[in-house]
Amino acid sequence: MRPRKAAIIDMGTNTFHLLLVEIIGEKYATLYKEKVAVKIGQGGINQRLIQADAEKRALHTLQHFKNLIDGEGITEIFAFATSAVRNAENGQAFVTKVLQTIGININVIDGVQEAQMIYEGIRLSGALNEDVSLMMDIGGGSVEFIIGTQQSVLWKQSFEIGGQRMLDLFHYHDPILPEETENLFEYLAGNLEELSVAIQNYQPSRFVGASGTFDTLSDIYYASLHKHKTREESVFLLPRTAFDQISNQLHTLPKEERLKIPGMIPMRVDMIVVASCLIEFILGFLSVELLVCSNFALKEGAIAQLMGKDSLAVAEK
Repeated sequence: MRPRKAAIIDMGTNTFHLLLVEIIGEKYATLYKEKVAVKIGQGGINQRLIQADAEKRALHTLQHFKNLIDGEGITEIFAFATSAVRNAENGQAFVTKVLQTIGININVIDGVQEAQMIYEGIRLSGALNEDVSLMMDIGGGSVEFIIGTQQSVLWKQSFEIGGQRMLDLFHYHDPILPEETENLFEYLAGNLEELSVAIQNYQPSRFVGASGTFDTLSDIYYASLHKHKTREESVFLLPRTAFDQISNQLHTLPKEERLKIPGMIPMRVDMIVVASCLIEFILGFLSVELLVCSNFALKEGAIAQLMGKDSLAVAEK
């Protein structure tokens, strides 16, 4: 069987990811990966606009990605745009400009498609089993929740309450004020009623967080133990007690002190405060002792689809 090369571009509200892979049958090897804090939603996400400076950063990054893709001789490019682009009034104009100037055809996916691809990525990581899990991916624009097992999705939904939106709406002081946290919790209670009903209906006994914020939280935990993640691992365990301690630090330290926390990365230092508030809110619905952190998410879900290992393809075999 001949190897097949592919490029996956995940255009999130804050971070653009490039993943170059070689696929051989039902296995793949990573050739190269890179992430860039483009922040395409900055300054405009709650106005449903992509601002001019954000567009400039996005075009520059996508041209850089295209140069790398061309350098590898890859012609199969799968580019996905999520919340910031799908909700922007000038999102389609941006997609057209990228195709005309760079030659990348962007697939703007809806929230349900995004949730499904995140599930496929988590599934590929090995983070799931026979038990019912609540899965969560915190993006800058939207947050996806999936309830399911290794075998199937029982429920999935996307909510436009991502980190950049919460940051813009509630985090005005540094460190965040208790009343800002209270206002955020009220906002979440009002916007996540569907989720609370689904949790009552399906009674998940496990919690799985995908990529992004969960990568950083588990990095901080591992650093506190003086341990290192290996490149072969894709699933990491974060005790609930350790999360509570880290979350308390994030809420009480100013930015310059948060940056000094071992395991923290600069691109995550602002949004991780409101993201940890969201996780805290969700954990209030569950009695779990461990947070399972998968560093696979949407882009790995795209790989699962390319390999025919996604749940829909498996069901059809």
